[in-house]
Amino acid sequence: MQYETIRLSDRDGVAVIQFNRPEVMNALNTQMRAELLHAVREAEKTARVLVMTGKGRAFCSGQDLGDRANAANLNLERVLRDEYEPMLMAIYECAIPTISAVNGPAAGAGANLALAADVVIAAESAVFLQAFTRIGLIPDAGGTYWLPRQVGAAKAMGAALFAEPVTAKQASDWGMIWEAVADADFEDRWQSRAAHLANGPTAAYRAVKEAIRGSFDNDLPQQLGLEARLQGRMGKTRDFKEGVMAFLEKRAAQFEGR
Repeated sequence: MQYETIRLSDRDGVAVIQFNRPEVMNALNTQMRAELLHAVREAEKTARVLVMTGKGRAFCSGQDLGDRANAANLNLERVLRDEYEPMLMAIYECAIPTISAVNGPAAGAGANLALAADVVIAAESAVFLQAFTRIGLIPDAGGTYWLPRQVGAAKAMGAALFAEPVTAKQASDWGMIWEAVADADFEDRWQSRAAHLANGPTAAYRAVKEAIRGSFDNDLPQQLGLEARLQGRMGKTRDFKEGVMAFLEKRAAQFEGR
């Protein structure tokens, strides 16, 4: 597939999707959502980690409202169900670890697109903005799902109602994201984090995601049972055997990853 609104690269097990509409701060339109969905599905077939980031000064400014006539007549329920939901679920269910490298402002659906990844690393100059009530809407694109789970109901409610920017530092302090990094170090940091995951045990990472996500719906006996089942599966992998041998031989493990 030829991409126009994004760029997809894959090197050394790291797939990078770069949003490529800098003239509109990487705002999401129908074409971009379709291309992002396709790119995520393609990347997980061959890569060992997936990174999403933006070109230019923004990560993603959310829904493209540049065409005011069309924006006012959008069937928002259809767009969310038919375009956003498949894209977000592809990211959420991705078989490899996912990183949002938030290089600049992430607003509206763009903020929640960032939060859909397993790990969020943001430049200190970045901000997260639940801008929806500014135009008479509610947070969508998973915002009412991610935020309460990551920062609690009080912070989620305030972010949604007041629609005020949350700095990367605040987001890190709240537990919304993994870390905020000085702008000068940002690119090196997310690249090193991605390389670390690309060299790791992908099957174990997939099981980690299943276990942590399952914990929100399980009581303690159910979660202990899930851990046991997943650990039993991991104990039969070549990566586990390699990890043990590497530990005993005092060397770096060479994981197969799949």
